Amino acid sequence: MRCDGVKPACAQCVRAKKGDACEYDDGKGKTRTQIMREHITRLEMRIRELENPEQSAPSMTLFDPHALSPYYSESSSSSSYDSPGKLSYSTSASPTPFPLGEQDHHHSMISPLTVSTPDIDPAAWESLSFANLASVPAVGSFNGMEAPPLDHILLEIFIPHRHQCGLDIHVGRLRDSLSLAPEEQRHPVLMNAIYLWACYVSRSGSLGQYEQLYLSRTLAALSDAMQYMSKALDLIQACCMLSVYYLSNGRFLEGSYYSAAACTLAVQCRLHQISPDGRSMNLDGWDASFDLPPPKDNVERGERISTFWQVFNLDRCWSVVLRRPATLPESDHPMASITTPWPQRIADYENEDLDFGSGSPTIRGFFVQQGQSNSLSGFSTAALRVKASALYEGANRLSSSWSPRSLASGSFSENFGAFEHSIMRFTTTLLPLHQVGGAIPEDKYALIVIHSLAHASMIRLHAPFMRDDGVSREKAIRAARSLIHITKLITDADFEFLDPVIGPCWASAAKVLESELARLQSSWPDPLNTMEVRGDLESLLYVMTKLGAKFPLVGAWPSSPLTTFATYVLIATTAYHCAKVQSCLDGE
Repeated sequence: MRCDGVKPACAQCVRAKKGDACEYDDGKGKTRTQIMREHITRLEMRIRELENPEQSAPSMTLFDPHALSPYYSESSSSSSYDSPGKLSYSTSASPTPFPLGEQDHHHSMISPLTVSTPDIDPAAWESLSFANLASVPAVGSFNGMEAPPLDHILLEIFIPHRHQCGLDIHVGRLRDSLSLAPEEQRHPVLMNAIYLWACYVSRSGSLGQYEQLYLSRTLAALSDAMQYMSKALDLIQACCMLSVYYLSNGRFLEGSYYSAAACTLAVQCRLHQISPDGRSMNLDGWDASFDLPPPKDNVERGERISTFWQVFNLDRCWSVVLRRPATLPESDHPMASITTPWPQRIADYENEDLDFGSGSPTIRGFFVQQGQSNSLSGFSTAALRVKASALYEGANRLSSSWSPRSLASGSFSENFGAFEHSIMRFTTTLLPLHQVGGAIPEDKYALIVIHSLAHASMIRLHAPFMRDDGVSREKAIRAARSLIHITKLITDADFEFLDPVIGPCWASAAKVLESELARLQSSWPDPLNTMEVRGDLESLLYVMTKLGAKFPLVGAWPSSPLTTFATYVLIATTAYHCAKVQSCLDGE
C-alpha cells in the first residue's frame, strides 16, 4: 500500500502506531534525514578547518546567535521525541553534568549549537562560537586529542542505533536532559558511552577519529558514577554498552568483564525483582542501602524494567559465545528468582498501557507454560527478544551437560525433548519470515535477530550430536538453512543496524554446514554432491563478510570462521570447476 502523503503522519504509520517516526519526501522541502546529513557535512568541514587552520581561509563566518540551526528547525514534519524537530538545548548542556573532582572547572565543554535562547547576549554567543573553539578545553583528551562540542550531533546519530546495543530509553527525556540542571542530567558515564557508540557506527566518517577519546571518557566516568546510587541505572546501561562495544570489536575479555559488572549491579539493585508498583523487592527490610529511589512515573519504571532485560539479553547471549556460564542467577531461591515483568515499548509505559505482572517467576514461567502466557506484554517485540535469548543460552547449557551417565538416567532425554518442544512452540508465535521484510525498520531488525536466535538455539541443542545421530544432523542442517533464509531479508542498508550477536548465530550455522560438507566429501567425493551445501556456505560467507566490515568480532577468533569457511568454499568451488572441465574432456 502506497503512502497517502497525509501530514503530519501518513495512514500507514498511524496504523502501525509509528506516526511519530513518519518521514517522507513530498518534493516540497527537505526531509529530516536530508537536513541532518547536510548539517553533519557542514560540521565535518568545519572540524577539518579547525584541525588544519593553516590550510583554511583566515576569515571565519560566525553563527547567527538569534537563529536556530536548520537541523533543529521547528518546521520539521514531525514534532515527536523521535525526530530532531523542536529541540531545546541550553548553555548548561554538557557531556559532564556531574563534578569529577577538581578538574571539573577546567574540563567543561559547551557547544554553540546547544543554545536556543533568543535573548542571549551576543557577546556571550561569540565567546561560544567555533571561532574560539581552540581556547575551549574539552572534558578530557586522549593522546592529546580533544573533540569539538558534538554532543547533540552524536546523540542524534546514536538514537536510530540505540536498540543495536540493547538500550531502550525515552528519547525525548534523553534529549531534554541536556538542558536540565547538572544534578538532574544523565550521568556522563552513560552520555559518553552513547557518544562512543555514535563514533563507532561513524567509523567511515571523520567522527570516527573521536572513538578512542569518548572511550577514555566513558572509562574515566565509571568510578564517579559508582558514588551515586541515584545514577545506578545510568551506570548499568553504560556497562552494557561498553560490553557490547568491546565484544563487537572482538575484545572478549573486556567485554566479558563489563557484562559481568552489569549483571552484578543489576542484581545488587534488585532490578531482577521489580514489583508491580515499580519498586525492587527488599526481602530483608533492615538494609535498604542498595535500594533505588522509587520511580517518579511509569516511564522511569519502564526504563528500569527495560534496563534489567538489556542486562539479561547481554548475559544470556554472549555467555554462550564466550563459553562460560551465565552470570545472572535464575532459580527458585527467593533471592535469585527473576520476577521482573516482561518488557514493553517505552511508548506503552508513557501511555500507561501497562502490564504490572503478577510477581511470579518470569523466565521459569515461560518454560513451564511452554510459550503460552496470559500476559499481552509477553508477546511484545522486546519480550520475544528476551525469550529468544533465554532459549539460546538454555539450549547451549542443556546440550553441553550431556554425559553417558545422564543418558543412562533418562532425565536428559526427557529434558532434551521438552526443550526442543519449547523452541518449536516459540517459533510459531513469531511473525512469519515472509512478513518480516514488510515490518517497520525498528521491528524488522529486532525480528531478524529473534528469528536468528531461535534457529541458532536449535543448532546449539543438536550440533553436539550431529556426528552420531542422523536425526540431530538433519535438524541442525534445517535450522542452519533457515538462518540462511533469514539473511535473504537483509538489505545492504540493514547491516548498519543489526545487533552484533547475529554474527555468532551465522557462525554456528556455518559450522554445521562445514561439518556437512566434510561428511559429504568423505562419503561421496563428487563435487556435484556438495553443490547445495557449497552454495549455502557461499551465502553465509557473503553476509558474514559484510557484517565483519561493521563488527570485527566476526573474524576475531584465533581460528576465524570467515577464514575457515572461505577456505572450504574455495576448495569446493575449485573441485567443482575441475570436475566440469574433466567432464568436458571425457566427452570429447
